[in-house]
Amino acid sequence: MKRDIIFIVCVAVFLSPFIFIPQVMEGYMWFNSHHPFAMAALKFAILATLGEVIGLRIRTGTYYKPGFGILPRAIVWAFLGICIKAAFVIFAKGAPGILTTLGVNQNWNLLLGNSIFETRSWWHVLAAFTISATMNIFFAPVFMTFHKITDTHIEQTGGTIRGFLTPFNPGIILKSINWDIQWNFVFLKTIPLFWIPAHTITFMLPPQHRILFAAILGVVLGVILSIASLKGKQ
Repeated sequence: MKRDIIFIVCVAVFLSPFIFIPQVMEGYMWFNSHHPFAMAALKFAILATLGEVIGLRIRTGTYYKPGFGILPRAIVWAFLGICIKAAFVIFAKGAPGILTTLGVNQNWNLLLGNSIFETRSWWHVLAAFTISATMNIFFAPVFMTFHKITDTHIEQTGGTIRGFLTPFNPGIILKSINWDIQWNFVFLKTIPLFWIPAHTITFMLPPQHRILFAAILGVVLGVILSIASLKGKQ
């Protein structure tokens, strides 16, 4: 309990400047608009890794253990943050084209360039759902599997940077994955029941806040992966 309180206080202290110091938030917004991919990497490196730390707490009762590899995990999440930002751009531009092809003609760029509170449009909701559904069907399984491979590699090499940088065979790791959990829980349950609804909400937010919200969802991902890990041990 004491460690949990310390952890919560540390997170609150880290976030407080963004809430109480306007200049900090202004600086964040400037960097976010001028360096979107770098900021995506930074946000995921911090928040998604935080999610994994919380997941470790759920699984083991502690926020850190030897071999966990916080720094290698942060590096992986930084790379994945860039990939997710790219996916957001690709699917936000391409997925509404499906609706246009089906005869639903709307100014998708105008709708998606604003928040749902400004558009107040069911067409915006439909566009957000279409983007989320296509992204999670075509991109998410590959992303989740890649993360599982790197996660396993980090664990197998002791959680060190040197170990992380050693060559590895993805094929061997793929064979060791518990595909019953990966397919039946991670893919078939979390994608339709959580990720598609969550990312539908994401694309109804103002554009400048979408990657931040997605990174916050990375904290939830850490909890989900912990549940999957616990299910795999049952």
